[in-house]
Amino acid sequence: MSHRHPDLSRRQTLCTLAALFTTAAPTMNAIAAPAQTTVPAEVASDLKQAQLRGRAPLRFFGLLVYEARLWAQPAFEAERYDQLPFALELEYARKLEGPAIAERSIAEMRRVGEFTEAQSKAWLAFMNQAFPNVGAQDRLTGVHDGAGGVRFYFNGKQTAATQDKAYARLFFGIWLSPKTSAPGLRNALIGKA
Repeated sequence: MSHRHPDLSRRQTLCTLAALFTTAAPTMNAIAAPAQTTVPAEVASDLKQAQLRGRAPLRFFGLLVYEARLWAQPAFEAERYDQLPFALELEYARKLEGPAIAERSIAEMRRVGEFTEAQSKAWLAFMNQAFPNVGAQDRLTGVHDGAGGVRFYFNGKQTAATQDKAYARLFFGIWLSPKTSAPGLRNALIGKA
């Protein structure tokens, strides 16, 4: 006899699994950036002359998880992402738990580079503060100042900030490093798709 938890449906299970995957290159399709796109207020205030560099959806088992958008100044060079100002905006399509987003971020950061267990614990605590639970149409935006400073926003309101260069390089490397597990997403974001 099979016992199922009454709160878990197949759809809820898939959504929970989707929260655990911040990259899924095989199922991604690039979206061409429109000519006129409004720069989010939190990006415009920090990055003068910011433009939409690229965008792409992330899908997991066919379900849209979020659309990623890279906002950068015209001189942005992807190879030097950790030395340049930019913003990465994720607009979610479904409900996901902040702690699951933070845990998956740590796992993806390990693909980009090495870090200590102490760093992992500190960064996880920081991201648990930065990333609340999200629902459809909620936006999480990370703004990098070009010198290692990072500010996170939830729907335009700041949630957390740090001046940790190693964190900034590895976190944004999830999407922008050549070591990303989703090269198709990276190419779409940096305008190579």
